[in-house]
Amino acid sequence: MKFLILNWDYERFLRSHYTAHPELVGESYTEQMAVRNQSLFGVADFYSKNLTALGHQAAEIHANNVWLQAAWARQHGITVPDISSVDGSDGEGGNFTAAIKRRLRPYKALLSPIMRRFGLTKKMSGFELEVLLAQVEDFAPDVILNQDLQAIDSDVMRMMAKPGRLLLGQIGVDPPAHIDLGVYDLGLSQIPWVVQYFRKHGLRAEIFHLGFEPAINEMLGPIPQKDVAVSFVGSLTAAHADRVVFLEEVARSLPLEIWVPSLKGIPASSPLHACRKGEVYGRDMYNVLRRSRVVLNSHIDVARGSATNMRLFEATGVGAFLLTDNLRDLNTLFAPDVEVGVYNSVPHCIDRIRHHLEHETEREEIARAGQARTLSAHTYLNRARELLCHVEAIVK
Repeated sequence: MKFLILNWDYERFLRSHYTAHPELVGESYTEQMAVRNQSLFGVADFYSKNLTALGHQAAEIHANNVWLQAAWARQHGITVPDISSVDGSDGEGGNFTAAIKRRLRPYKALLSPIMRRFGLTKKMSGFELEVLLAQVEDFAPDVILNQDLQAIDSDVMRMMAKPGRLLLGQIGVDPPAHIDLGVYDLGLSQIPWVVQYFRKHGLRAEIFHLGFEPAINEMLGPIPQKDVAVSFVGSLTAAHADRVVFLEEVARSLPLEIWVPSLKGIPASSPLHACRKGEVYGRDMYNVLRRSRVVLNSHIDVARGSATNMRLFEATGVGAFLLTDNLRDLNTLFAPDVEVGVYNSVPHCIDRIRHHLEHETEREEIARAGQARTLSAHTYLNRARELLCHVEAIVK
């Protein structure tokens, strides 16, 4: 079978990536894709390389990476708009719209219905859509896996539908309001309530967790010195209200260092401002995890008490000691206090951090056990096999 995986990258990552590699703007599609994959951001080429290893053809598309997509367009005779520079607009449709979006971002959760109405949520441009549809036509996949159900919406997916082609939707946040699920053959999510939502609305759906790619460890090289006592890497937005409160309490008691894209919307009096070290993606993110004696994890509010996020696998995969919220189904992924450290409340978390900072041998034993579990059970090769099982069940 031929699989095509559709991705939508963080705009901040894209700006950071092309600012660090400005020479890529004029390079070929193949060269840009190679450097994009070497960045190790997100799922990179982890799905396609493992599906290929299992005997299938597979490729990824990063639909909103306009420089990458422009390179493909030039090679296939599609007119390309002027996108020669990397500016500060976050790819958000012009300075005026970008300015509005920046001002509204702290209130996104409350204002999202209004933002959708006025076109301020992420949405494909005409150029992005033209290139994406041309790529689908060129690759002629049997299965399309869409990993952003909002940006690459149901109307776009319907344009790709054809007899015998399976359309899959994967999501790890709230499903978009008023989404038309009828275009999909299968819904995938690591969040149990989202799977139930899909099923309730008539869509076949399955639990499908994220994972880790073992080759990352070879690509990162020697383990750096552990010079960070306690770290948190992630996002702090309106969708992470509980996480903000949690980290503030930890920061008042311990030497917490955080790497987050922004602290917009968080009062200047918050101790988190003094903890922020900047933002990191891909390789840099993994190295922060490797440098940390304790990696903190706190799930997004939308998880609703289920252990689901990517940090579970990223941190353990690189051999870091992970201290995570002790959610009800964590034990289906890792053995609490054996393969990952756990906490039940903020005071308990602070106590556990202090304990693990003082007991290095115990901490490292847990980290090694966690890494062994991830490398045996939670790799993207395992996920590729699971995906194939789900697809084969539909075909039968």
